[in-house]
Amino acid sequence: MDTATQESAAAARRSEAPPGPHYKWVALSNTTLGLLMATINSSIVLIALPDIFRGIGIDPLGAGNTSYLLWMIMGFLVVTAVLVVGFGRLGDMYGRVRMYNLGFAIFTVASVLLAVTWMQGDAAALWLIGWRIVQGVGGAFLMANSSAIITDAFPVHQRGTALGINGVAAIAGSFLGLVIGGLLGPVNWHLVFLVSVPFGVFGTFWAYLKLRDTSERRPARMDWWGNITFAVGLIALLIGITYGIQPYGGYVMGWTSPFVLSCIIGGLVVLVLFGVIERHVANPLFELSLFRNRRFTFGNTANLLASLGRGGLQFVLIIWLQGIWLPQHGYSFEQTPLWAGIYMIPLTIGFLVAAPLSGLLSDRFGARGFTTGGMIISAASFVLLEMLPIDFNYWAFAGILLLNGIGMGLFTSPNRADVMNSLPAGARGAGAGMTATFQNAAMVLSIGLFFSLMIAGLSQHLPAVMEQGLASHGVPAADAGRIAALPPVGVLFAAFLGFNPVQQLLGNVVGTLPPDQAAFLTGRSFFPQLISGPFAEGLMAAFWFAVAACVVAAVASWFSGGRQTAGSGSVGAELAAVAGEAGFGPSELVVEPEPAAATGPRAGEIVGNVGTTSGAAVPDGIVTVTDAYGRQVGRTGVDPYGRFALRGLPPGTYTAVATSSGFRPDATLVVLNGSGAAHHFALAGDGTVRGTIRGTGGRPLDGAVVLATDAGGRVVGSSHTRADGGFALVGLPLGPTTVTASATAHLPAAAAVRIGPDPVAGLDVALLPAVTDLSGTVTSADGVPLPGAAVIARDASGTVVATVTTDAYGTYTLSGLEPGSYTVAATAKAALQVQLTAGGPARADLQVGVPQTAHRYRDA
Repeated sequence: MDTATQESAAAARRSEAPPGPHYKWVALSNTTLGLLMATINSSIVLIALPDIFRGIGIDPLGAGNTSYLLWMIMGFLVVTAVLVVGFGRLGDMYGRVRMYNLGFAIFTVASVLLAVTWMQGDAAALWLIGWRIVQGVGGAFLMANSSAIITDAFPVHQRGTALGINGVAAIAGSFLGLVIGGLLGPVNWHLVFLVSVPFGVFGTFWAYLKLRDTSERRPARMDWWGNITFAVGLIALLIGITYGIQPYGGYVMGWTSPFVLSCIIGGLVVLVLFGVIERHVANPLFELSLFRNRRFTFGNTANLLASLGRGGLQFVLIIWLQGIWLPQHGYSFEQTPLWAGIYMIPLTIGFLVAAPLSGLLSDRFGARGFTTGGMIISAASFVLLEMLPIDFNYWAFAGILLLNGIGMGLFTSPNRADVMNSLPAGARGAGAGMTATFQNAAMVLSIGLFFSLMIAGLSQHLPAVMEQGLASHGVPAADAGRIAALPPVGVLFAAFLGFNPVQQLLGNVVGTLPPDQAAFLTGRSFFPQLISGPFAEGLMAAFWFAVAACVVAAVASWFSGGRQTAGSGSVGAELAAVAGEAGFGPSELVVEPEPAAATGPRAGEIVGNVGTTSGAAVPDGIVTVTDAYGRQVGRTGVDPYGRFALRGLPPGTYTAVATSSGFRPDATLVVLNGSGAAHHFALAGDGTVRGTIRGTGGRPLDGAVVLATDAGGRVVGSSHTRADGGFALVGLPLGPTTVTASATAHLPAAAAVRIGPDPVAGLDVALLPAVTDLSGTVTSADGVPLPGAAVIARDASGTVVATVTTDAYGTYTLSGLEPGSYTVAATAKAALQVQLTAGGPARADLQVGVPQTAHRYRDA
């Protein structure tokens, strides 16, 4: 066998091998690394742009170079927004892990080629922009499939924290990129791109070796017309927004430019055409039917609005710090990019603290309170930012940034988990892609909106203020008027890039001024004082827009979230258990579904539940309805409680089929004749497990409870043992299954099996007693038994838990002791410390008047 064939066979064995018990932590770790790397690179160039442009010898504010600047910022965001839905669909069709691995490899190769840039000038700028776009292609693969991989790997009651940890990477990466770019850029701008390479190489090989496709693939034809119209429409719209903030003719912005209007209007028309196409193709790129799901629709609406408020915030705060506050407090313009990233760290800290915590708690208490409360807190933080003076006290500023980060963190994890939990298993890739598209497109939209609001505010008063300020310090009137008439976007970009804005605007005029006036105009105080008033007006408009977006997102979150309560069966508890930090004993999950409507189904509705034969919900189930001619007229997933609803069906006779991976389909005939219908689907598999539950000494246990749970943690079978200890679990779905047995006065035990077409027989599970009997004798110093001696047992805290008196032969028995450490004493003159374990009786002999040996005990 040649090497290629051997490698192919090895890869096939890896893909077919069942995931291990800790696979979900591998999936979470790798996807978090991938997403963190992708999002760091989405923002790392923002702070490092001055060093990058200096390194390749280009003035980004020079004539014709502004487009380089914009595409260095926006190219990555635009391409990820456009491609992420299609790549999510490819993951559903050909394997999410396969597409994710491909993205990791593409991203790593692009990072290497960015880091080795050797050209200068325009060629270098085009090279960097081109490979940033390729890097965005890899990032789109990572973003589209990471959420779906995690959702496949984790049971429904743990996804909040898992997706929360992943969501921390997705958004915290964009904050961390600012600091990393500020630190590496001044050292060597190549490091800005090189920093991703070792993580990319490691992550690519790790993902290839360890990740498994645990989802059911759904082969389908690619929706090429949908992909083309969506890409053309969204690219045109985002390009229009990108160029809309640039000046056009005599206008400060380009919203009236024929090119911009053509892009925006044409893009919207093509997107409308895309929607029409999606309603008439068999396998649409956008599953528009998902928007019938209230949680998916409102959750994505809230996510879009939150991203609008959050995205532009970075740019506004950077300009505020770099253009005004930092120069006023002694920092040179060249130093401001790095220090702007450092002074924004409280925003990152708040997010990093709140996001994992809210994910953990939302698993227990539901998403609604956290998503709604997070957006309200964010709105309040924007109001507080608007109230700050331009020359603020930093600690007040830092406190508000911390509050904003907490609010965004509280919202992000529960929102992401709630949206993903609302999706059927087969649509998770496409649904995750749609969610990522809304978030990434919102970033580009927010940049356009915030810059437009800022420029609109500056353009009203900045020209007059600038002309007066320049003229009063010796600049000739003609030059002052010409400079003041320049578009304010140049001022914003200069401040954003850490350049000296006045020096850029004055150009050669600086050399004609008296040295003292030139030094004052280009110093650290003139520009911040000049721009503070006009900037405050633009800042007010931007912050009030963010407030409105957050308030509407809070309302959408309230209508999106459901209620869920849980015991200790959370991801946090399990992580602690894996690390050896959790206590002993089983954890229990309790899910409380929302009350069903008392009026029953309305006309044209088919409602009901999808569960296992043992009554557990099947949250990955899909219900499909066909008419009398075999045409599909409806399709929906079920919610985490197994409920489904199909609405708007005309009168007629239909066939409803419920399916889920590993189960046999269940079908029913439904007649709608002016009323609705309700049906409960009970799904069963083809698997069977038979065995025996035994107690101490191999004794069969009668009446023991035996449960079967699948890899997702749901109960798929239950039974009780007979008098001979035998049990049978039938109708189990195929795949990895855990059989758990429990009985009164015994510790539970579990065994892992893999259900296949052939029955699993002869499974024996032994249960240890949950309590122990301790017996022994009490004798005098010369070995004579002491009848009537009082024997007491105290636990580790000193509490008396059992007392007994010796019989005529000096023997005693303390019954029903749980495993643990005890001190056993007789007649207050003899004491012995014993350690009891589960599994049978123990013995401890006490001798009055003789020193006792600690831990002296033996099994009976």
